[in-house]
Amino acid sequence: MTAPTRIGVILLCHDQLQVAASMVRAWRDGGAAVAIHVDRRARQEEYDQLRGSLSGQTDVAWVERQRCDWGRFSMVEATQAAGRTLLDEFDDVTHVFVASGSCLPLRPVPELCEYLTRHPAVDFIESVTAQDVGWTVGGLNMERFLYYFPVSWRRNRRLFDQLVALQRSIGLKRRLPQGIVPHLGSQWWCLTRKTLSNILEDPRRREFDRFFRWSWIPDESYFQTLARRHSKRIESRSLTVSSFDYRGKPYILYDDHADMLAASRCFVARKIWPGAEKLLSRFPEDAGPGNVRDEPDPARIERLISATVARSKLGRPGLYMQSRFPKKDQENGKTAAPYAILQGFTDIFPNFENWLAARVEADVHGHLLGPDGAEFAGRPKIGPGGLSTYPESRDYDAAGFLTSLIRITERPQVFQFGPRDNQALNWFTATDPNATIRVVTGAWVVPLMHSEMPFDDIRRVAARLQQIELAQLGVLRSVWVKANIETWELSDFAARPGAILQRVVRDLEYASGSWPLYDQLPAQRDLDQLGRFLQRLRNAGLQPRLMGDFPATRSEQEWHV
Repeated sequence: MTAPTRIGVILLCHDQLQVAASMVRAWRDGGAAVAIHVDRRARQEEYDQLRGSLSGQTDVAWVERQRCDWGRFSMVEATQAAGRTLLDEFDDVTHVFVASGSCLPLRPVPELCEYLTRHPAVDFIESVTAQDVGWTVGGLNMERFLYYFPVSWRRNRRLFDQLVALQRSIGLKRRLPQGIVPHLGSQWWCLTRKTLSNILEDPRRREFDRFFRWSWIPDESYFQTLARRHSKRIESRSLTVSSFDYRGKPYILYDDHADMLAASRCFVARKIWPGAEKLLSRFPEDAGPGNVRDEPDPARIERLISATVARSKLGRPGLYMQSRFPKKDQENGKTAAPYAILQGFTDIFPNFENWLAARVEADVHGHLLGPDGAEFAGRPKIGPGGLSTYPESRDYDAAGFLTSLIRITERPQVFQFGPRDNQALNWFTATDPNATIRVVTGAWVVPLMHSEMPFDDIRRVAARLQQIELAQLGVLRSVWVKANIETWELSDFAARPGAILQRVVRDLEYASGSWPLYDQLPAQRDLDQLGRFLQRLRNAGLQPRLMGDFPATRSEQEWHV
């Protein structure tokens, strides 16, 4: 007759000992024996309080304390000592389960015992050959066994890196013990009594301990490797659900993860936030006799966490905030949705903004980056989402202004632009795949021609605007451009305004219906005297370079300057 299954738990405690006391009670109430090891770095007063609070508990053994450093062999030594204690003091223990003081049993301990009874002589320990592992963080798979690691990575990181680099440079490689194939896996395992006894009593244990003492993070390789020597059947998975972020740090579980943990039907979860009172009071949870034989489904949690990791690393497109401000050119999309920038059209057509708004399913704004403030559609005093129209507020973070507008609005955004506007976003928009940019170069000269300013002032303003637009065009013609960009010289546009406007509306991709030739163009400023005006600029010493070919006419009209 098969002996009843009884679990012995190795509880490795480092801090938050009041939570560890709750974990001990949860295991003991389920009938498990517990061997407790408390890191020597924990304060003596807290340790004494822990022992006092558990003084009435039976089948609890206390392991001699030692200092445990992350990534060092001391973690293995603490596990060895606790395992030896369980085997020596509790003859009826059939399986040894490793947990930490922050590991929470999710299902009643008898259900775990029943599960182990249905899997006799099976060792549940994640054990994957080091050469095949692709999930280690830090770039050290086989190297963790081939080099010496005499210092702590956490406390002497610079020296640690220097020693690794030195050993790489001289080609140093340690010799593996004969018959050993290094394996890696989670330190939270469950071994049968026989397998653990064979590991601890292996005649070559001193040799193996000496080798792993100089390895890196041996608590993730010592038992995982030696179990392959002594186990008849290994199930390479852990019964504890434990997930890590992309930096290799474990995720912390809070009260709002309760339903997710319950649905996973896993036996144990790590790592519980000390203040998660609802979790501590809810679990272990008995789901009823119909669910006793449920198979653990950690994949349910892993899928959610994988999506969370991807979201954390990539972020949401176009979202910038205090908790996640991505590095330049490492964004998951500079902006959240497509948008369009139209340059020069309002200079030619004064009512272009209203004309376009009637033909596209989008919010058509004026000059959002204009010198006098943001010209939102309809000219409200406060823009969508409470965005300010004041230029000082907008220009403090122009990229944040634009990305916020695009993200918080449901409809596509279209706005006007020109060399008079703030040029801070030229590179941002030119390298944004969401941007559609259409430019009529030199169109800014049309309002100047119709202005009543003194001609000397006109020439000075024209020189400045031309210089600004030339610099902008240098950006738009860069090899780094990712936006959808098309430009026309003013003379080309003036020769066929209807066809180009039709194309612009079509290219915005926000228009509804078909694309007929528009028989009603927006009202256009007079361009008849533009050739003569450009010649006067040349005569005044300025060479117009962006307008295209406008021959100087022999008009007798006088310019009153």
